Amino acid sequence: MNEVIQPLNIIVIGTGMYSTGRGTSGFGTILPAIVEWKRAGAMLGEVTLVGTSGPNSQQAEQKVCELSKQTGVVLNFNVYPKGDEHDNKTYKKVISTIEKPACAIVVVPDHLHYEVTRDCLEAGLHVLVVKPLTPTVEEGKKLVNLAKQNGLYAAVEFHKRWDRANLMLRDAIQNDRLGDLLYGWVEYSQRKSIPTKVFRAWTEKTSILQYLGVHYIDIVRFVTKATPIRVMATGQKNWLHQQGLDAYDSIQCVIEWLMPDGKRFTETILTNWIDPETSSSMSDQKIKVVGTKGRFESDQKERGIRINTDDNNLEQPNPDYCMAYGNSEGDIEWRGYGIESVTTFFEDIISINKGNIDIKDLELFRPTFSEALISTAVLEAAAASLEANNSWKEVAGLEIEG
Repeated sequence: MNEVIQPLNIIVIGTGMYSTGRGTSGFGTILPAIVEWKRAGAMLGEVTLVGTSGPNSQQAEQKVCELSKQTGVVLNFNVYPKGDEHDNKTYKKVISTIEKPACAIVVVPDHLHYEVTRDCLEAGLHVLVVKPLTPTVEEGKKLVNLAKQNGLYAAVEFHKRWDRANLMLRDAIQNDRLGDLLYGWVEYSQRKSIPTKVFRAWTEKTSILQYLGVHYIDIVRFVTKATPIRVMATGQKNWLHQQGLDAYDSIQCVIEWLMPDGKRFTETILTNWIDPETSSSMSDQKIKVVGTKGRFESDQKERGIRINTDDNNLEQPNPDYCMAYGNSEGDIEWRGYGIESVTTFFEDIISINKGNIDIKDLELFRPTFSEALISTAVLEAAAASLEANNSWKEVAGLEIEG
Protein backbone atom coordinates (compact mmCIF):
# COMPACT_ATOMS: atom_id res chain seq x y z
CA MET A 1 0.00 0.00 0.00
CA ASN A 2 1.43 3.35 -1.06
CA GLU A 3 1.88 5.92 1.69
CA VAL A 4 -0.26 9.04 1.26
CA ILE A 5 1.64 12.18 2.14
CA GLN A 6 -0.44 15.27 2.78
CA PRO A 7 0.84 18.57 1.37
CA LEU A 8 2.31 20.86 4.00
CA ASN A 9 0.42 24.12 4.45
CA ILE A 10 2.68 26.82 5.89
CA ILE A 11 1.76 30.06 7.66
CA VAL A 12 4.38 32.81 7.86
CA ILE A 13 3.47 35.42 10.46
CA GLY A 14 5.38 38.60 9.70
CA THR A 15 6.06 39.99 6.22
CA GLY A 16 9.11 42.17 6.90
CA MET A 17 12.76 42.13 5.86
CA TYR A 18 13.66 38.64 7.11
CA SER A 19 10.50 37.02 5.73
CA THR A 20 10.22 38.58 2.29
CA GLY A 21 12.93 41.22 1.98
CA ARG A 22 10.35 43.99 2.20
CA GLY A 23 12.09 47.37 2.13
CA THR A 24 15.19 45.91 0.46
CA SER A 25 16.20 44.79 -3.01
CA GLY A 26 16.28 41.16 -1.84
CA PHE A 27 13.80 38.55 -0.67
CA GLY A 28 14.81 37.86 2.91
CA THR A 29 15.48 34.31 4.05
CA ILE A 30 12.14 32.62 4.82
CA LEU A 31 10.57 33.10 1.40
CA PRO A 32 13.60 31.82 -0.57
CA ALA A 33 13.80 28.81 1.77
CA ILE A 34 10.17 27.88 1.04
CA VAL A 35 10.81 28.23 -2.70
CA GLU A 36 13.87 25.99 -2.54
CA TRP A 37 12.02 23.40 -0.48
CA LYS A 38 9.39 23.18 -3.19
CA ARG A 39 12.03 23.07 -5.92
CA ALA A 40 13.50 20.02 -4.16
CA GLY A 41 10.23 18.15 -4.74
CA ALA A 42 8.47 18.72 -1.43
CA MET A 43 4.72 18.25 -1.11
CA LEU A 44 3.99 21.91 -0.45
CA GLY A 45 0.41 23.07 -0.07
CA GLU A 46 -0.61 26.69 0.41
CA VAL A 47 1.74 29.32 1.78
CA THR A 48 -0.05 32.02 3.76
CA LEU A 49 1.77 35.27 4.51
CA VAL A 50 0.24 37.26 7.37
CA GLY A 51 1.13 40.82 8.32
CA THR A 52 -0.66 43.65 10.08
CA SER A 53 -1.53 45.94 7.15
CA GLY A 54 -2.94 45.56 3.66
CA PRO A 55 -0.29 47.75 1.99
CA ASN A 56 2.49 45.62 3.49
CA SER A 57 0.68 42.49 2.31
CA GLN A 58 0.64 43.88 -1.21
CA GLN A 59 4.39 44.42 -1.05
CA ALA A 60 4.83 40.83 0.17
CA GLU A 61 2.69 39.61 -2.72
CA GLN A 62 4.89 41.50 -5.16
CA LYS A 63 7.98 39.88 -3.63
CA VAL A 64 6.50 36.39 -4.07
CA CYS A 65 5.61 37.05 -7.70
CA GLU A 66 9.02 38.53 -8.48
CA LEU A 67 10.83 35.65 -6.80
CA SER A 68 8.74 33.13 -8.73
CA LYS A 69 9.79 34.77 -12.00
CA GLN A 70 13.45 34.63 -11.05
CA THR A 71 13.45 31.07 -9.72
CA GLY A 72 10.88 29.42 -11.98
CA VAL A 73 9.16 28.05 -8.86
CA VAL A 74 5.50 29.03 -8.51
CA LEU A 75 3.94 29.03 -5.05
CA ASN A 76 0.28 28.57 -4.19
CA PHE A 77 0.03 31.49 -1.79
CA ASN A 78 -2.22 34.03 -0.17
CA VAL A 79 -1.62 37.21 1.83
CA TYR A 80 -3.49 38.86 4.69
CA PRO A 81 -4.81 41.40 5.57
CA LYS A 82 -6.34 42.60 2.33
CA GLY A 83 -6.82 46.05 0.82
CA ASP A 84 -6.22 48.94 3.18
CA GLU A 85 -7.04 46.96 6.32
CA HIS A 86 -4.84 47.35 9.40
CA ASP A 87 -5.19 44.68 12.09
CA ASN A 88 -2.47 43.50 14.49
CA LYS A 89 -4.48 40.35 15.21
CA THR A 90 -4.96 39.20 11.63
CA TYR A 91 -2.83 36.13 12.32
CA LYS A 92 -5.33 34.90 14.93
CA LYS A 93 -8.13 34.90 12.37
CA VAL A 94 -5.95 33.16 9.81
CA ILE A 95 -4.71 30.31 12.00
CA SER A 96 -8.28 29.51 13.01
CA THR A 97 -9.77 29.54 9.52
CA ILE A 98 -7.35 28.28 6.84
CA GLU A 99 -7.53 24.62 5.91
CA LYS A 100 -5.29 22.14 7.73
CA PRO A 101 -2.30 24.33 8.56
CA ALA A 102 0.70 22.20 9.45
CA CYS A 103 3.12 24.74 10.85
CA ALA A 104 3.78 28.40 11.47
CA ILE A 105 6.94 30.44 11.10
CA VAL A 106 6.89 33.39 13.48
CA VAL A 107 8.88 36.39 12.23
CA VAL A 108 7.72 39.27 14.42
CA PRO A 109 9.51 41.71 16.77
CA ASP A 110 11.10 40.14 19.86
CA HIS A 111 8.57 41.47 22.37
CA LEU A 112 5.72 39.81 20.43
CA HIS A 113 7.28 36.34 20.26
CA TYR A 114 5.53 35.01 23.33
CA GLU A 115 2.00 36.10 22.44
CA VAL A 116 2.09 35.07 18.78
CA THR A 117 3.88 31.77 19.41
CA ARG A 118 1.50 30.91 22.26
CA ASP A 119 -1.49 31.43 19.98
CA CYS A 120 0.05 29.20 17.30
CA LEU A 121 0.76 26.40 19.77
CA GLU A 122 -2.74 26.64 21.20
CA ALA A 123 -4.05 26.29 17.63
CA GLY A 124 -2.13 23.01 17.30
CA LEU A 125 0.64 24.22 14.99
CA HIS A 126 4.26 23.16 14.98
CA VAL A 127 6.27 26.38 15.26
CA LEU A 128 9.56 27.82 14.11
CA VAL A 129 10.28 31.25 15.65
CA VAL A 130 13.15 33.56 14.77
CA LYS A 131 15.65 34.25 17.53
CA PRO A 132 15.50 34.88 20.42
CA LEU A 133 12.85 32.56 21.82
CA THR A 134 11.55 35.21 24.24
CA PRO A 135 13.10 38.08 26.23
CA THR A 136 12.36 36.34 29.57
CA VAL A 137 12.71 32.86 31.02
CA GLU A 138 9.18 32.97 32.43
CA GLU A 139 7.69 33.44 28.96
CA GLY A 140 10.04 30.87 27.46
CA LYS A 141 9.13 28.20 30.03
CA LYS A 142 5.44 28.72 29.35
CA LEU A 143 6.03 28.07 25.66
CA VAL A 144 8.17 25.00 26.37
CA ASN A 145 5.41 23.54 28.53
CA LEU A 146 2.66 24.45 26.07
CA ALA A 147 4.47 22.72 23.20
CA LYS A 148 4.96 19.57 25.30
CA GLN A 149 1.35 19.54 26.49
CA ASN A 150 0.10 19.72 22.91
CA GLY A 151 2.62 17.26 21.48
CA LEU A 152 4.08 19.84 19.11
CA TYR A 153 7.51 20.44 17.68
CA ALA A 154 8.78 23.92 18.50
CA ALA A 155 12.18 25.28 17.48
CA VAL A 156 14.09 28.55 17.14
CA GLU A 157 15.65 29.53 13.81
CA PHE A 158 19.24 29.63 15.05
CA HIS A 159 20.68 29.29 11.55
CA LYS A 160 24.30 29.67 12.64
CA ARG A 161 24.15 26.07 13.85
CA TRP A 162 24.25 25.11 10.15
CA ASP A 163 27.24 27.33 9.29
CA ARG A 164 30.18 25.12 8.26
CA ALA A 165 32.63 27.37 10.12
CA ASN A 166 30.76 26.76 13.37
CA LEU A 167 30.48 23.03 12.64
CA MET A 168 34.27 22.95 12.34
CA LEU A 169 34.52 24.66 15.73
CA ARG A 170 32.14 22.12 17.23
CA ASP A 171 34.15 19.21 15.84
CA ALA A 172 37.42 20.68 17.14
CA ILE A 173 35.97 20.97 20.64
CA GLN A 174 34.14 17.64 20.68
CA ASN A 175 37.28 15.86 19.40
CA ASP A 176 39.37 17.50 22.17
CA ARG A 177 41.70 19.20 19.72
CA LEU A 178 41.63 22.40 21.80
CA GLY A 179 41.99 20.78 25.22
CA ASP A 180 40.34 22.38 28.26
CA LEU A 181 38.59 25.55 27.14
CA LEU A 182 39.84 28.75 28.78
CA TYR A 183 38.03 31.57 27.04
CA GLY A 184 36.08 32.57 23.95
CA TRP A 185 35.84 35.98 22.31
CA VAL A 186 33.15 37.24 19.92
CA GLU A 187 32.80 40.51 18.04
CA TYR A 188 29.53 41.01 16.18
CA SER A 189 28.12 44.23 14.73
CA GLN A 190 25.78 45.65 12.09
CA ARG A 191 25.16 48.92 10.27
CA LYS A 192 23.43 51.97 11.76
CA SER A 193 20.42 51.59 9.47
CA ILE A 194 19.26 48.50 11.36
CA PRO A 195 18.20 50.28 14.60
CA THR A 196 17.42 53.66 13.00
CA LYS A 197 15.45 52.55 9.93
CA VAL A 198 14.74 48.83 9.56
CA PHE A 199 13.71 48.16 13.19
CA ARG A 200 13.18 51.71 14.43
CA ALA A 201 9.57 51.04 15.52
CA TRP A 202 10.77 48.49 18.08
CA THR A 203 14.46 49.24 18.60
CA GLU A 204 13.76 50.42 22.15
CA LYS A 205 11.99 47.14 22.96
CA THR A 206 15.04 45.00 22.30
CA SER A 207 18.84 45.37 22.55
CA ILE A 208 21.80 44.64 20.33
CA LEU A 209 22.73 41.71 22.58
CA GLN A 210 19.21 40.27 22.41
CA TYR A 211 18.73 40.83 18.69
CA LEU A 212 22.22 39.92 17.45
CA GLY A 213 24.56 38.67 20.18
CA VAL A 214 22.14 35.87 21.11
CA HIS A 215 23.41 33.92 18.09
CA TYR A 216 26.80 33.45 19.71
CA ILE A 217 25.33 32.58 23.07
CA ASP A 218 23.52 29.75 21.34
CA ILE A 219 26.58 28.77 19.31
CA VAL A 220 28.72 28.36 22.42
CA ARG A 221 26.01 26.18 23.94
CA PHE A 222 25.79 24.21 20.67
CA VAL A 223 29.52 23.57 20.27
CA THR A 224 30.32 22.85 23.94
CA LYS A 225 27.09 21.61 25.62
CA ALA A 226 28.16 23.81 28.54
CA THR A 227 25.76 25.45 31.00
CA PRO A 228 25.84 29.22 31.65
CA ILE A 229 26.51 30.04 35.31
CA ARG A 230 26.71 33.82 35.66
CA VAL A 231 26.76 36.93 33.50
CA MET A 232 28.09 40.48 33.64
CA ALA A 233 27.21 43.16 31.08
CA THR A 234 27.97 46.80 30.45
CA GLY A 235 26.92 49.13 27.65
CA GLN A 236 26.96 52.63 26.19
CA LYS A 237 24.14 54.92 25.05
CA ASN A 238 25.68 57.65 22.89
CA TRP A 239 24.89 57.86 19.18
CA LEU A 240 21.44 56.24 19.21
CA HIS A 241 20.44 58.51 22.08
CA GLN A 242 21.29 61.46 19.83
CA GLN A 243 18.95 59.98 17.21
CA GLY A 244 16.08 59.98 19.70
CA LEU A 245 16.30 56.30 20.61
CA ASP A 246 16.69 55.06 24.18
CA ALA A 247 18.84 52.08 23.25
CA TYR A 248 22.39 50.89 23.73
CA ASP A 249 24.82 51.56 20.90
CA SER A 250 27.00 48.75 22.18
CA ILE A 251 26.84 46.04 24.85
CA GLN A 252 29.77 44.01 26.16
CA CYS A 253 28.86 40.80 27.95
CA VAL A 254 30.96 38.24 29.86
CA ILE A 255 29.47 34.78 30.45
CA GLU A 256 30.93 32.10 32.69
CA TRP A 257 30.16 28.60 31.40
CA LEU A 258 30.36 25.21 33.14
CA MET A 259 31.48 22.29 30.99
CA PRO A 260 29.97 18.81 31.42
CA ASP A 261 33.26 17.71 33.05
CA GLY A 262 32.96 20.45 35.70
CA LYS A 263 35.60 22.81 34.30
CA ARG A 264 34.79 26.45 33.60
CA PHE A 265 35.59 28.95 30.86
CA THR A 266 34.43 32.45 29.95
CA GLU A 267 32.95 33.93 26.80
CA THR A 268 33.19 37.66 26.03
CA ILE A 269 30.72 39.08 23.50
CA LEU A 270 31.26 42.56 22.03
CA THR A 271 28.23 43.82 20.08
CA ASN A 272 27.14 47.04 18.40
CA TRP A 273 24.70 48.14 15.71
CA ILE A 274 26.19 51.50 14.79
CA ASP A 275 28.74 50.43 12.18
CA PRO A 276 29.07 52.86 9.23
CA GLU A 277 26.71 52.39 6.30
CA THR A 278 29.84 52.12 4.17
CA SER A 279 30.83 48.89 5.92
CA SER A 280 31.60 46.22 3.30
CA SER A 281 29.11 43.78 4.88
CA MET A 282 25.86 44.11 6.75
CA SER A 283 27.35 42.00 9.56
CA ASP A 284 30.92 42.03 10.87
CA GLN A 285 31.45 38.90 12.94
CA LYS A 286 34.41 37.08 14.43
CA ILE A 287 34.83 34.32 17.00
CA LYS A 288 37.87 32.75 18.61
CA VAL A 289 38.12 30.02 21.23
CA VAL A 290 41.29 29.30 23.21
CA GLY A 291 42.06 26.11 25.09
CA THR A 292 45.02 24.41 26.75
CA LYS A 293 45.97 22.59 23.52
CA GLY A 294 45.32 25.29 20.95
CA ARG A 295 43.00 27.90 19.51
CA PHE A 296 40.29 28.19 16.86
CA GLU A 297 39.74 31.49 15.07
CA SER A 298 36.99 32.23 12.57
CA ASP A 299 36.48 35.56 10.81
CA GLN A 300 32.97 35.05 9.53
CA LYS A 301 32.94 38.30 7.58
CA GLU A 302 36.09 37.39 5.63
CA ARG A 303 34.60 34.66 3.45
CA GLY A 304 37.20 35.25 0.74
CA ILE A 305 35.15 37.36 -1.69
CA ARG A 306 35.54 41.07 -2.44
CA ILE A 307 33.55 43.00 -5.04
CA ASN A 308 34.38 46.59 -5.90
CA THR A 309 32.72 48.33 -8.87
CA ASP A 310 32.05 51.85 -10.14
CA ASP A 311 28.52 51.57 -8.75
CA ASN A 312 29.31 50.34 -5.22
CA ASN A 313 31.72 50.61 -2.34
CA LEU A 314 33.70 47.51 -1.49
CA GLU A 315 31.40 44.55 -0.79
CA GLN A 316 32.29 41.37 1.09
CA PRO A 317 29.32 39.04 0.57
CA ASN A 318 28.78 35.86 2.56
CA PRO A 319 28.34 33.06 -0.01
CA ASP A 320 27.48 30.55 2.72
CA TYR A 321 24.44 32.18 4.37
CA CYS A 322 21.58 32.96 1.98
CA MET A 323 22.71 33.69 -1.55
CA ALA A 324 21.12 33.59 -5.01
CA TYR A 325 22.98 31.72 -7.77
CA GLY A 326 22.17 31.23 -11.43
CA ASN A 327 21.60 27.59 -12.40
CA SER A 328 21.96 25.64 -15.65
CA GLU A 329 18.27 26.15 -16.48
CA GLY A 330 18.71 29.90 -16.55
CA ASP A 331 16.83 30.46 -13.29
CA ILE A 332 17.98 31.68 -9.89
CA GLU A 333 18.27 29.31 -6.94
CA TRP A 334 19.08 30.06 -3.31
CA ARG A 335 21.65 28.24 -1.20
CA GLY A 336 23.20 28.55 2.22
CA TYR A 337 22.87 27.72 5.88
CA GLY A 338 20.02 30.21 6.26
CA ILE A 339 18.04 28.18 3.73
CA GLU A 340 19.06 24.85 5.27
CA SER A 341 17.96 25.93 8.74
CA VAL A 342 14.38 26.54 7.54
CA THR A 343 14.08 23.56 5.20
CA THR A 344 15.38 21.26 7.95
CA PHE A 345 12.41 22.37 10.07
CA PHE A 346 10.04 21.36 7.27
CA GLU A 347 11.77 18.00 6.86
CA ASP A 348 11.54 17.38 10.60
CA ILE A 349 7.79 17.98 10.52
CA ILE A 350 7.40 15.53 7.64
CA SER A 351 9.39 12.94 9.60
CA ILE A 352 7.20 13.52 12.66
CA ASN A 353 4.02 13.17 10.61
CA LYS A 354 5.29 9.92 9.08
CA GLY A 355 6.19 8.58 12.51
CA ASN A 356 9.86 8.27 11.55
CA ILE A 357 11.07 10.35 14.47
CA ASP A 358 9.77 11.33 17.89
CA ILE A 359 9.68 14.97 18.95
CA LYS A 360 11.66 14.03 22.06
CA ASP A 361 14.50 12.78 19.86
CA LEU A 362 14.84 16.19 18.24
CA GLU A 363 15.79 17.65 21.62
CA LEU A 364 19.18 15.98 21.17
CA PHE A 365 20.28 17.81 18.03
CA ARG A 366 17.95 20.71 17.16
CA PRO A 367 17.55 24.25 18.59
CA THR A 368 14.27 23.37 20.28
CA PHE A 369 12.50 25.70 22.69
CA SER A 370 14.13 23.89 25.61
CA GLU A 371 17.58 24.50 24.11
CA ALA A 372 16.74 28.10 23.26
CA LEU A 373 15.67 28.73 26.85
CA ILE A 374 19.37 28.64 27.75
CA SER A 375 20.24 31.67 25.63
CA THR A 376 17.12 33.44 26.89
CA ALA A 377 18.29 32.93 30.48
CA VAL A 378 21.63 34.53 29.62
CA LEU A 379 19.86 37.50 28.01
CA GLU A 380 17.71 37.99 31.07
CA ALA A 381 20.74 37.88 33.37
CA ALA A 382 22.59 40.35 31.13
CA ALA A 383 19.64 42.76 31.22
CA ALA A 384 19.61 42.50 35.02
CA SER A 385 23.35 43.22 35.13
CA LEU A 386 22.91 46.35 33.02
CA GLU A 387 20.25 47.57 35.43
CA ALA A 388 22.38 46.77 38.50
CA ASN A 389 25.47 48.83 37.78
CA ASN A 390 27.11 46.05 35.74
CA SER A 391 27.29 43.56 38.60
CA TRP A 392 27.52 39.80 38.11
CA LYS A 393 24.17 38.04 37.93
CA GLU A 394 23.47 34.34 38.32
CA VAL A 395 21.76 32.59 35.43
CA ALA A 396 18.47 31.54 37.00
CA GLY A 397 15.45 29.43 36.16
CA LEU A 398 17.15 26.58 34.35
CA GLU A 399 17.39 22.90 35.07
CA ILE A 400 19.78 21.71 32.40
CA GLU A 401 21.54 18.38 32.10
CA GLY A 402 25.24 18.98 31.48
